Amino acid sequence: MRLIFTLTVLIAIDIYAFQAFRVIAQNWSPTAKAILYTLYWGLTAYTLFFFLASASDYTEDWSKNTITFSRALVFIIAISKLLIIPFLLIDDLRRLGVWAYSQYNSHSSFDHSRMRFFSQLAVTLSSVPFFSLLYGIIRNPYRYRVFETKVSFAHLPASLDGLKIVQISDIHSGSFTFKEPIRNAIDLINAQKPDLVFFTGDLVNNKADEMDNYMDVFDKIRAKYGVYSVFGNHDYGEYVRWNSQEEKEANLSKLENVHKKLGWQLLRNQNQLLDINGEEVAIIGVENYSAHPRFPKYGDLPKSYAGTENAQLRLLLSHDPSHWKDQVTKDFQDVHLTFSGHTHGMQFGVEIPGWIKWSPIKFVYKEWAGLYKNPEVDQYLYVNRGLGFLGYPGRVGILPEITVLEVKKA
Repeated sequence: MRLIFTLTVLIAIDIYAFQAFRVIAQNWSPTAKAILYTLYWGLTAYTLFFFLASASDYTEDWSKNTITFSRALVFIIAISKLLIIPFLLIDDLRRLGVWAYSQYNSHSSFDHSRMRFFSQLAVTLSSVPFFSLLYGIIRNPYRYRVFETKVSFAHLPASLDGLKIVQISDIHSGSFTFKEPIRNAIDLINAQKPDLVFFTGDLVNNKADEMDNYMDVFDKIRAKYGVYSVFGNHDYGEYVRWNSQEEKEANLSKLENVHKKLGWQLLRNQNQLLDINGEEVAIIGVENYSAHPRFPKYGDLPKSYAGTENAQLRLLLSHDPSHWKDQVTKDFQDVHLTFSGHTHGMQFGVEIPGWIKWSPIKFVYKEWAGLYKNPEVDQYLYVNRGLGFLGYPGRVGILPEITVLEVKKA
């Protein structure tokens, strides 16, 4: 019954939205009309076919990429058609008002036709997400961008001036559709000749075996003083139905071993003290800590911090940026620099360096991409836009990021 209801709603939306295309094409040639109508109903037929195929488990034999792109196409089609509906409703309300007026005014005649203006506006605006989201899938999922920034500290010893840190986050290996383009990201990382590389969580979507095909890619990352990592909310397998708690724990243990095989030092509420040019630098790694109740809170910063009191520079890896204001800026103001990810910049927004940086995710996370400063003390947060993608297999406006952060003496 749920499937029948869903299909009925989809068909109703398709028939209603089609009215806009019919108005636009009313003066077109028969050939042009036929092409438009074929494309419209062809996409509708594919949407219905995908729903039926998914419901009947017919898609079990499909490849992962076929399912991923099919699901994305159906989503794009649905969003685009839904945007047409409000304009047609406005036009229908206008027509209803005109009809009602004509019933009380004998000199007024009622025009049954729709206004071409509303139909053109509806189709034009709906085409924006349709083509931009398609472009985001075709062009942007592996279009890696290096974001360079410098952070200055007055207290920094001269011997640490110029320390170069590369950060990546939110790999989400279970979402990858191709393998070879990812090697470009690794080449970009190594080309920076980093002193340190930080990975700030969400290596997988749900299961550790999602990394099996990418071990020989990410194990090529190199840094002078090592690669350090933490877990993100997806790494715990919270979004999967496991047969038992033991199976879930075994998955997390396997993922921990994946970090080890990659040559990354995973910090689970731990820290690592490094001697860099004769100065002590603390790498502090907490498990996922979120101020939002829908995400896990396993992080124990007091435990992670313990023993770093004498370090000249304290660098914190914490997946969720909401942790920063919820605890770090309140109780640990001597943690100089926090590295987070998690938001992906919503994989959608508008970003022109020096001009504008906007994404709908800003209404959920105030710190969602780039560098932020605690106005009270010399303390910073950097939020990485993510290397991979989740759900929608692309990006629009917010490109996958490789952060290159240089620590400077003020």
